[in-house]
Amino acid sequence: MTGDGVDSERDESGPLETFRRFFALKRDVLVLSLAMFAFSLGFQMTNRFLPEYLVALGASGFVVGLFGTVGNVISAVYPYPGGAISDRVGSRYALTLFGLISTLGFVVWLVAPGVGTVSVGSVTVQPWLWIFVGLLLAQAWKSFGLGATFAVVKQATDPSRLAAGFASTETFRRTAFLVGPVLAAVLIGLQSAFTVSFQYVLGVAVAFGVLGTVAQHLLYDASEDTLGDSFAGLDRIRRDLREMPTTLRPLLVGDTLVRFANGMVYVFFVLVITRIYEVGFETTVSLAGSSYAVDLSPEAFFGYLLGVEMLVALLVMAPAAKAAERVGLKPVVAVGFAVYALFPIVLINAPGTQLAMVLVFAFSGLRFAGLPSHKALIVGPARQGAGGRVTGTYYLLRNTIVIPSAALGGYLWEFVSPEVAFTIAAVIGVAGTGYFLLFGEEFEAYA
Repeated sequence: MTGDGVDSERDESGPLETFRRFFALKRDVLVLSLAMFAFSLGFQMTNRFLPEYLVALGASGFVVGLFGTVGNVISAVYPYPGGAISDRVGSRYALTLFGLISTLGFVVWLVAPGVGTVSVGSVTVQPWLWIFVGLLLAQAWKSFGLGATFAVVKQATDPSRLAAGFASTETFRRTAFLVGPVLAAVLIGLQSAFTVSFQYVLGVAVAFGVLGTVAQHLLYDASEDTLGDSFAGLDRIRRDLREMPTTLRPLLVGDTLVRFANGMVYVFFVLVITRIYEVGFETTVSLAGSSYAVDLSPEAFFGYLLGVEMLVALLVMAPAAKAAERVGLKPVVAVGFAVYALFPIVLINAPGTQLAMVLVFAFSGLRFAGLPSHKALIVGPARQGAGGRVTGTYYLLRNTIVIPSAALGGYLWEFVSPEVAFTIAAVIGVAGTGYFLLFGEEFEAYA
């Protein structure tokens, strides 16, 4: 038996085997993954639809880009202090705090349309501004808790099985990425007014946030937490930057370029479906001698497209992690980077038909093949007790550079053209993938 409780003699790598391995993991990883499921369900039910929510509340395309940039700022700023806090006080209390904050963010999104336009002196606050406020809170568990989640998996997993450990937790969590958007699509279909129907989605997200916070606080066993040094301000950050494992640097450069490219266009994927192609889904289903018309709005269809994307992701992550044990982490990570890079140009040039969109989003799901290996390549070289800070430092650097990407994409979308924005993004992504292929290094446990 390896340190993660997985039988190394078994060679199955399909999704069902991954779930079997998941339930064989240590209790702390199991509980963490259940919390991941709850928060991922809430976040994925809501996050990918927020650009459409913003536009429905009166925001422009450039504002949507700014919204993406604020998300990038949060992704850059939150992980490092989140990792330092988790290393200092332990994962249980850190994740409970982050869960409460995230749930409050869902609540702010829920009530935003009801607040309406507010005048504060000579300043008029539009209702879409509250979506920005909610984002500052809702992303806390996802970004503050990033270092804690990496550290928990690292301390419970044998080094040579890190990709498999991350694949087990990620496959379970990504099931929420499949269920969440599909559930959102069902709820959105209940009401023709998107602003109203999306509030149904947000109400369910609040419920899952509460459930995830309570579950992880009551069930997580903190006895095996490894605590590091206390946070020492900017000096600690500078020291962690200097001490980052050298094997991470080529990965960081390539990853940053790929994520910058993705950040330019990510928030606009829903608008491509709802505003450019305006493609929904219409068909007739025959069942028990009766015919039923299926007529999905573009917003609801987008939710099902995300479900297709995640279904493919679930099918490929576990086999890809198994393949990494034979060919190494680097080739598997490179495949994921390549799909990230090519997806924008594929999407913006595809025929605006139902079938084409299904195939395009199925292709997008292949990018998740490299995710477990990517995480293993980040946290693998870290010494025990410092996994949170190494992860936080990595994401601090990457996400700081990525900050302006969505604003740049929003500017190009609004004032040049969506086609130009998506093409430039693809060029940058391909450059990042090529750099990683040339200079990326392998984690020695997989070499």
